[in-house]
Amino acid sequence: MCRLSDASFSKGTTVLLSGGLLCTMVAAGCADAGRVHSTMHVNPCLIPDTRYSIPLSLSAGKEHRAVMLQHLETLQVIMNALVEEDYELAQGLTEAHIGFFRRRQAMAHQEPEKFPAAYHDLALAHHEAAEELVRVIPSKDLKQILPSVNNVLKACVACHVEYRVGEG
Repeated sequence: MCRLSDASFSKGTTVLLSGGLLCTMVAAGCADAGRVHSTMHVNPCLIPDTRYSIPLSLSAGKEHRAVMLQHLETLQVIMNALVEEDYELAQGLTEAHIGFFRRRQAMAHQEPEKFPAAYHDLALAHHEAAEELVRVIPSKDLKQILPSVNNVLKACVACHVEYRVGEG
């Protein structure tokens, strides 16, 4: 029969007990950290919306939201076309749905006089970024194309950070 010496038994027991104690302390610490974290949680609904409201009629507001959703959907399809290396589709969609043509068409159905001048500047920057994307897509060089896509997205975000559609 194999017997452990008292020295090896106590050494093994000490290691085992120390490991168990460490695990218990870590678990207790994590539980406390969870309680602290939950008390520090901020309800995002209580954070005030500081964006400027653009007071549009109900129909103009719906049209504006539809255009914004169409831009987002179009960007997703453009990205997919780039992944599939369908550069012609990506270029055509960018030009038709995000470029200057689409801006003129969208503003014809909205109430442009209710939009602040700074909003028009941001919208113009968005469409200029799209036009730049239209110019670089034929290169088929993602090192040129992706920064242009990023510039379009940055223009989208800049506007959404500043403005929201209100009802007026």
